[in-house]
Amino acid sequence: MRLISICPSNTEMLAYLGLIDKLVAVDDYSDWPNAVKNLPRLGPDLNINMDLVEQLSPDLVLASLSVPGMEKNIEQLQERNIPHIVLNPNSLVDIYEDFLIVGEKTGCSDRAKEVAEQFLQDVNYYKEQNRTQNKGSIYWEWWPKPIFTPGKTNWLTEVSEIVGGTNCFDHYEQASVQINWEEVVQKNPDHICMVWVGVKEAKMNMNALLKRESATQINAVKNHNLYILEESLFCRPSPRLIEGIKKLVQILN
Repeated sequence: MRLISICPSNTEMLAYLGLIDKLVAVDDYSDWPNAVKNLPRLGPDLNINMDLVEQLSPDLVLASLSVPGMEKNIEQLQERNIPHIVLNPNSLVDIYEDFLIVGEKTGCSDRAKEVAEQFLQDVNYYKEQNRTQNKGSIYWEWWPKPIFTPGKTNWLTEVSEIVGGTNCFDHYEQASVQINWEEVVQKNPDHICMVWVGVKEAKMNMNALLKRESATQINAVKNHNLYILEESLFCRPSPRLIEGIKKLVQILN
């Protein structure tokens, strides 16, 4: 098969399924594993070069709706009759189910079932390990201006619970919700995790957060529980979230 991925989490899923050698091109942000770094690039995930996609004659394009604005990609794939599937996981179970879908579409259902089951086993292992922990509330900053944070139906709410904490904005039903800074101050989180979507750690600025009004009143700031985390391990709905969970457990302990 000739596969194309236009979202980093999809590329990572294909890697776990052992299908990287079937990839003929990826979006600009797909950076894991190393084997994909020399593949032809199709542009940023919100502005895919569909002319090039069409020229590459893929048997299947793995598209996504994980970031607002990706709808344009889906529309163009439909207009051009390019064979594709759309993945839009919000929960860890969604990731499990997407494995099965991709496995079926790519002819590796047995491998997909095996990898999906291992993913859930890893999730349950860390959940059990931290079952008695009480790490307090976590504020995940997903984007700084305007401020976005994960809501109840986002995998980071589950990740928070798995490591023994809670997402302080899990009362919002949405997977991603725009809030104001005053709400963060009011919630007074015990930990602040900065994971700006699509931004490398070196370019995230915790000092900018600390300059916001009343930031010094927040418990997380008072106790220096401030973490700049790898966007690639927390913002992408792929099995690499297990690596993120493992790292966060170590940090909070």
